[in-house]
Amino acid sequence: MLAIVAVATSYSGYVAARWDGRQALLYGHASTDRFRADAASTRGGQELVADASIFTAYLQAHSAGDTKLATQYVRRFTPDYRTAFNAWLKTAPFTNPSAPAGPADMPQYRNPLLENAAHLNETASATFEEGSIARDNAEAYLRDTVLFATVLFVVAIAQRFKVRAVRVTTTAIALALAAYTVVEMLTLPRI
Repeated sequence: MLAIVAVATSYSGYVAARWDGRQALLYGHASTDRFRADAASTRGGQELVADASIFTAYLQAHSAGDTKLATQYVRRFTPDYRTAFNAWLKTAPFTNPSAPAGPADMPQYRNPLLENAAHLNETASATFEEGSIARDNAEAYLRDTVLFATVLFVVAIAQRFKVRAVRVTTTAIALALAAYTVVEMLTLPRI
């Protein structure tokens, strides 16, 4: 029995270490995706700010009646903003009080960088959750390792008792704990 419990203790510790490694790997991937999402979000935000600034300049040129300058500004929009701008113009924004405030408020507006950032953040969250599950699995296997070590300790202590009934009872407790831990370990996910 001691040999079986010793092997089970080693196996449980080994699997706990593997789950810890998986957790670290998944957390690393999640962090990488978060950094990539932050970079895409920053770049997408910069594009939106640049387009909004150009749009403000366009409004000033339009208000001043300088169509040549206004046309120059329109050419400077990013392609996605220009698509939304053209849709915005169709709402008659200079005469229609219910028109959207600007192209960024149009359903046609897309910012691929911001969309990519959102996707990367979703992926990072899912990967981080997988890492958390791996951590929980590692902790469960570690708990089983401790329980198996406790079985070894109780069996060793049982041999020291001089009263046979105490020895048998202590050994029975150790066997029950070993059986519980084996069942517990068999229900845990494998890696």
